[in-house]
Amino acid sequence: MLDKVESRETGLPLRKLRSGSLGIRRVSIFSVPRCLCGDISEMKRFLFVLLLGFGAPSIAGEALPVAEDPVIEARVMKLSAQLRCLVCQNQSLADSHAGLALDLKEQVREQIKAGKSDDDIRSYMVARYGDFVLYSPPVKPVTWLLWLGPFALLVGGAAALARIVRRRRQRIPDADMTPEEQARVRALLESGSGES
Repeated sequence: MLDKVESRETGLPLRKLRSGSLGIRRVSIFSVPRCLCGDISEMKRFLFVLLLGFGAPSIAGEALPVAEDPVIEARVMKLSAQLRCLVCQNQSLADSHAGLALDLKEQVREQIKAGKSDDDIRSYMVARYGDFVLYSPPVKPVTWLLWLGPFALLVGGAAALARIVRRRRQRIPDADMTPEEQARVRALLESGSGES
């Protein structure tokens, strides 16, 4: 049994508490002998290195796929930039990291390896997923509303604003002023003073 337990901060012995005939000591977590932890600054350094090691994976970037052929990979990225991710909907396949986007990029890669042209690959994707898969859909009767809708809303808003302004002007009656009132207004405007 230890006769003496020292405080780490002060180096002074801690008070022994006895219960009956058994010697029971109350020991706090700060009263660990120096030989177990060493110096406080060493412990801080150890905790810092430990936290740095656990935090490093959270700031690590995603590994880019290693391309067998850089020409094929450049073509895949060019086509992926023209195709929409069906999960994210606001990102191209090149920008998206969704599972479906990665599968679609792999399909594009396989078709390029099979010798298909860019137009053939785009046609395949449109046939399979519709015009929505294209990041900029073609102008055709089905997509006229998509292309012309914003302009129609702008013209409609301008027409509604003009109509509201015209109605307000019609509601305000013309104020006929007497010749004395006109002379007084003219005099006030010329003098530059608003006081009468």
